[in-house]
Amino acid sequence: MMVLKSWEVVGLKKGTLKQILLITDGCSNKGEDPVAVASIAQQQGITVNVIGILDDGHAEQDESLQEVEDIALSGGGVSQLVYKQSLSQTVQSVTKQAMTQTMQGFVNKELEQILGKGQSMEDLEPEKRGEIMEVVEDMGETCDLEVLVLVDTSASMYDKLPTVKEALMDLSISLNARIGRNRFAIYRFPGKRKQMDRILEWSPALDSISSIFPKLTSGGVTPTGPAIREAMYQFGKKSLRRGFKYEDEQPGMEEA
Repeated sequence: MMVLKSWEVVGLKKGTLKQILLITDGCSNKGEDPVAVASIAQQQGITVNVIGILDDGHAEQDESLQEVEDIALSGGGVSQLVYKQSLSQTVQSVTKQAMTQTMQGFVNKELEQILGKGQSMEDLEPEKRGEIMEVVEDMGETCDLEVLVLVDTSASMYDKLPTVKEALMDLSISLNARIGRNRFAIYRFPGKRKQMDRILEWSPALDSISSIFPKLTSGGVTPTGPAIREAMYQFGKKSLRRGFKYEDEQPGMEEA
């Protein structure tokens, strides 16, 4: 049995994981189907994770939030319904769980080539499975991570935005301990004149959102599908590539 030891084995030479983190409190009501768009994102190597924020007294089985699960399922990501009091912990756990899930998917594809179609980690002996999980955990520490946060700022999100801000700052802090490099961008939807507006350009940390979030206004419709499509286009933009190049040129910066 081949033991997986490197990113090359699972076909990710540079080891960059790309995620869209959608934070919303209900259904889209304008534009194309977000479930279909999330599937396109996944085909492009971008995982779509969704956190649905519940109002106090809001039943978790409410059909209006079924879309949260459907989008994440289609986008190859993780979904979670949560009350705003628990949002910070949920943002961190969903992001990390999605990283592990994505890497396990890559590893399973490689194992299928080695062991035969339909085979995965679950089919290995416990000892071998443990070895591979160690590799997955190491990947989680060393890979580059790009997270585009897509925040619903429709009218019903007004009282939830301060909690979203705190949760994103906690996420940035919690990921700082990783060896791999982090890059974050934040967009809001609906935008003032477009489907979405940029709040924060690609950055290694989210420190500056303290001054940005209080200025945000909420209102309007919820064009979730068009916003996810626009978010896809932000990966690989010159500003992101330039940011990684700048870090590479800094003294003492090791190649991930």
